[in-house]
Amino acid sequence: MAIWKRRKLLEAGVRAPEFQLGLLTGGETSLHTITAAGPAVCVFFKISCPVCQFTLPFLERIHAAGALSVYGISQNGPEDTRDFCQRYGVTFPMLLDREESGFPVSNAFGISSVPTIFLVEAAGTVSHVIEGWRKSEVEWLSGKAGVRTIRQEDHVPEWKAG
Repeated sequence: MAIWKRRKLLEAGVRAPEFQLGLLTGGETSLHTITAAGPAVCVFFKISCPVCQFTLPFLERIHAAGALSVYGISQNGPEDTRDFCQRYGVTFPMLLDREESGFPVSNAFGISSVPTIFLVEAAGTVSHVIEGWRKSEVEWLSGKAGVRTIRQEDHVPEWKAG
C-alpha cells in the first residue's frame, strides 16, 4: 500500500527555488527573469480544478491592471492550457510544469493542492502564500497591485478549498 505524504509548502520569508520552464507561447523563462522588474504572482493550477477555474479570472483582473506581473504555472499540457485560457479569459503568461518531467517546479515549491499562489519579490523571496480561494487574501493581493478585482456584483464566497 502506498502512503501519501504531503509536501512541505514554501512559506513566506523563504527564498523561492530558481527554475526555468517553457512558456505556452514558446521559448522559456526563469524565476529570475520573471522577478527582474519587481514582484510577481506565480499561480500553480490544473485546468480541471473548479477552484482554479474560479480564481484565475480574478488574477486576470490584477494582470490587466498592469501594476503587478502574474504568471500561471500549468500542470497540464499546452493544448489543454491554451483551451483553459481561452475559455476563462486568461491572458497572463503561462508556464508549463509538465507531468512528463515529474512536475519539478510544483515539487520544488511543495504544491499539494491547487490553486496555490505565491507572491515572489524581486530578490526571489516568497512574501505571501495563498492556498485555494480566500477572498480576503485575493483582496490583499489586489491592494498590493492597486486595483479592485472583486466587485460587489461578483458575490464571491469567503473561502473555497483548493
